[in-house]
Amino acid sequence: MTSIPEETAGGDDFLPLVTIVIPVFNGASFLGGAIESALGQTYSSIEVIVVNDGSCDEGATERVARSFGDRIRYFSKENGGVASALNFAIHRMKGEYFSWLSHDDLYLPDKVSQQVGFLTRYEATRTVVYSDYSIFTDEAVADSVSVHMPGVPPKYFRYWLAARSALHGCSLLIPRSMFTEIGTFSERLRTTQDYDLWFSAAEHYSFVHLPAVLIQARNHGSQDTQSRANLAFQESNDLHLSFVKKLLYSEIPGESVDEVGRSYLRLASHLWTRDFIAAGNHSAERARRCGVSSIRVLAVTLHARGTFFLRRVALSFLSLRTKQKVRYLHSLLRGIQRGLKIF
Repeated sequence: MTSIPEETAGGDDFLPLVTIVIPVFNGASFLGGAIESALGQTYSSIEVIVVNDGSCDEGATERVARSFGDRIRYFSKENGGVASALNFAIHRMKGEYFSWLSHDDLYLPDKVSQQVGFLTRYEATRTVVYSDYSIFTDEAVADSVSVHMPGVPPKYFRYWLAARSALHGCSLLIPRSMFTEIGTFSERLRTTQDYDLWFSAAEHYSFVHLPAVLIQARNHGSQDTQSRANLAFQESNDLHLSFVKKLLYSEIPGESVDEVGRSYLRLASHLWTRDFIAAGNHSAERARRCGVSSIRVLAVTLHARGTFFLRRVALSFLSLRTKQKVRYLHSLLRGIQRGLKIF
């Protein structure tokens, strides 16, 4: 497990108010469960904010939220996307720490208490805590599959984020000071606003892993429309290229130029396998500058691209329903794989 900088977070009596923020759009079916899991935290010093982001479901989402009365703080706004709803809450939160909960996910009862306790034990400030999570389908919470993150040293966190993109935004506990210093979520991004902020913040704050499954993330099978999937891919493609360009030499794992070159090539392989061509090419060029041979780069390119195309061809022969099942299974396997150490 990665050590945390020895700075005081308040000692044994450290009981900061934690604000749990639940943004929701047309989420009446699952919102109640999310709110219950937030209110059911064993940590007592919390406030729960629900932001209705312009739902158009004849008031169903609002009725669910208002049924909890003054146990939550409820707001309604015009639709502007997840980032705008999160920012809306950040500007109104009373807590010293921020914890995001998607309207269709669930917190385990000790999510907040474990993370605050973690900060207390290690007397950490300027620290963001992230945890493990499990993935479940709408029908099978009991059959959830756990995804365990590695204990990545904070100085290599941005490299890992670029290579694996495994972090679940709802597993984080974030000091409010981070938003004041770094800024809030980019509202021009519709699907990658979280990773954009984590990457920027990690240059100034330590992201530290607490090895415990503390949230349950719902997988709906085929959750997105094709147009949204295309938007998500384009945003991710652009974002990962910017990640690779912004990574500093000191953030690349390796004690020598040769080792750094191999790390750049591993990064390129991960990116090519996910079809992020421009980002992979940029990383490969940096590997060459560190002395990695063009022949080795070519071999890795062929293997990574071959893996991507074989997977896509295999999916093209399946029915829509089978594709949805395969994608769900793949998301589970990918999540497990993402947690593997990559250094």
